[in-house]
Amino acid sequence: MNILNTLKTALICLSALLLISCSAPNVEHYKNTSPNLDFKTFFSGNLKAYGVVQDFKGELTRKLVVDMNATWDGNQGVIEEDFVYDDGETQKRIWKVTLNNDNSLTGTADDVIGVAKGKSNGSVFHWNYNVELAYDDSTLNVNFDDWMYLVTQTRLINRTSIVKFGVEVGEVTLVIEKI
Repeated sequence: MNILNTLKTALICLSALLLISCSAPNVEHYKNTSPNLDFKTFFSGNLKAYGVVQDFKGELTRKLVVDMNATWDGNQGVIEEDFVYDDGETQKRIWKVTLNNDNSLTGTADDVIGVAKGKSNGSVFHWNYNVELAYDDSTLNVNFDDWMYLVTQTRLINRTSIVKFGVEVGEVTLVIEKI
């Protein structure tokens, strides 16, 4: 009888997880929000980001500052990101992005597995990609689910869920400013 109860509980939990995962927000929901996020306009020139990393419990694990420089040649862009963490670690990521006519965007970077795909609508940009993340003395492949919200023409808030095996294992929150 105890095994039957355990199986019922596991089935209920699995069903709840599936239901939650199917109810994720869609970028189309934000089409009438303002100010309008023009990705190419915002991510042009020099930007600076300030942020925090939290673990799966919501506990602060790191703080970071990111210097960015973005340049464009038509709809092809390069966004250079220089990360400095509060423990002294540094990291560099260079995005090569393509902005498409339908407000979708694709991008690649050295630590990104495959192609990042995203879309903007209204004041919101959402993209999703897999990253090879340094972890202890090894690496871990995780999914980054990035949501960016334009607050003013010069300030954007970026929330990234870090997901492994369908479970959020961390979160990054950034405030990105044009300078």
